Amino acid sequence: MNLTLKIWRQENEKAQGKFVTYEVKDISPDSSFLEMLDILNEQLVNKIQLPIAFDHDCREGICGMCSLYINGRAHGPDEGITTCQLHMRKFSDGDIITIEPWRSRGFPIIKDLMVNRDAFDNIMQSGGYISVNTGGIPDANSIPISKENSDLSMDAAACIGCGACVATCKNSSAMLFVSAKVSQFALLPQGRTEAKIISNIARMNREFLCANFS
Repeated sequence: MNLTLKIWRQENEKAQGKFVTYEVKDISPDSSFLEMLDILNEQLVNKIQLPIAFDHDCREGICGMCSLYINGRAHGPDEGITTCQLHMRKFSDGDIITIEPWRSRGFPIIKDLMVNRDAFDNIMQSGGYISVNTGGIPDANSIPISKENSDLSMDAAACIGCGACVATCKNSSAMLFVSAKVSQFALLPQGRTEAKIISNIARMNREFLCANFS
């Protein structure tokens, strides 16, 4: 596959950014999107040019680091995946692909496609945890939990904090992230000992609403 890539390049948060066009050739349809960017970066390094900075870690759809806005959609054209799980077979030979970082003042750009997501970490620190007593391992059935609550809690815990909800929302709201982190604990008995909801939402307001409207 031969592709034209329009990639956002920006030296840092304060610098003026712009789209830069690159051509990549002979990309395998079985390559992942990040592998395609790896190939492009290798070409740039061989030409003594700066590689494109982008976030990645596990490349298994778990960590949520690979946060890219691809052709106007968070994580690209596929459904229910992260960027690292996107494969080039979702595109066609000759396609023009526009690649951007998350667009939110709550996620300031570090460089190129990398953004600072400390806001999510701060929300988690303010209330995205529960206190537990250490000691021996309790019996698995010592605290009865209904299957409905267990399933709902597991669904909420599926949020990996990638930030796609913030990037997609026109108001850059983090409410989906906050509600998931609140629900995954609040639905279980262990999470009811602390009332963390108010502090979570207050922190979200400071991190995102203030950033977006300042």
